Amino acid sequence: MSPELRVLVGAGASLGLVLLFERPLIGYLRRHQVGQRIRSEGPRRHQEKAGIPTMGGLVVLLAAAAVSLLVGPVTEPLLMALLVTLGYGAIGFLDDYRKVALRRSLGLRAREKLVGQAFFALLVALFHLTRVGESASILVPFSREPWLVPAGLLLTLDFVAVVGSANAVNLTDGLDGLAAGSTAVASAILAGVMLHQGAPDLAILAAAVGAAALGFLWFNAHPAQIFMGDTGSLGLGAALAAVTVLSGTVLLLPLVGVLFVAEALSVIAQVVYFRLTRGRRLLRMSPLHHHFELLGWQEDQVVARFWIAALVGGVLGLAAVPGILW
Repeated sequence: MSPELRVLVGAGASLGLVLLFERPLIGYLRRHQVGQRIRSEGPRRHQEKAGIPTMGGLVVLLAAAAVSLLVGPVTEPLLMALLVTLGYGAIGFLDDYRKVALRRSLGLRAREKLVGQAFFALLVALFHLTRVGESASILVPFSREPWLVPAGLLLTLDFVAVVGSANAVNLTDGLDGLAAGSTAVASAILAGVMLHQGAPDLAILAAAVGAAALGFLWFNAHPAQIFMGDTGSLGLGAALAAVTVLSGTVLLLPLVGVLFVAEALSVIAQVVYFRLTRGRRLLRMSPLHHHFELLGWQEDQVVARFWIAALVGGVLGLAAVPGILW
């Protein structure tokens, strides 16, 4: 079976598994009243989302992982990528479980989440460093030749990419379908890049993740029947980063995931501006999608327009790889 066919088979299988198993999970969570809690300071119309089942990302991650292992090839980079993906998913699951199942509103403590995330990010960064050696080359967007980077810089880039990507997707997951659709776009682009880079194992994982996110979108589109929770958003963000880290394409991540970057930067900018101006706000509310909601955009409008932005970023990321379009 050719790598391209494996990618298509993996995507189809992952999509099918999520479509098959997500609905039973919704029923189970409803029966056990495992529902989302909504921020009181958010847009008023979001209050109607309270009680909708969450933790739906569990099926997404398990489907993508199972398909990646079954469709193969099973390699050390694939196993490491899955370890990081499921590790972040487990952190999110514990956070969700404490918040909604045990009724502890704060979930995991910030320190607990930070330690867990740092552990898995450092693990994949060190793994990548041991495989490439002291003088590693990475793909630089719109450059025909890879650049050599020192070990310390590579380790830092990889670490920041994993932690940053996971939390950026988590911040993006605030509107029905927004994170799922954007992840599907980014994953599809990365699957194509991985095939071009000669990494079929990571291509299959990216395709499986994207297809699983697409399957989840069937249930998460407005009005959502289920949310992915931190289980899904942290795991999906880590998966995107792990694929780029282990293929030496980590600098593509800000382009392919431009929407996630914008969402994360909006939160950082809001906090910094608030502190510098002693209480003034740069945006009406962060992350960025809530700002546009408070400007009067309908939820569906925000999601559709942000998907367009995600697609533009994905196409730019694809165009930035030498040998694909130029």
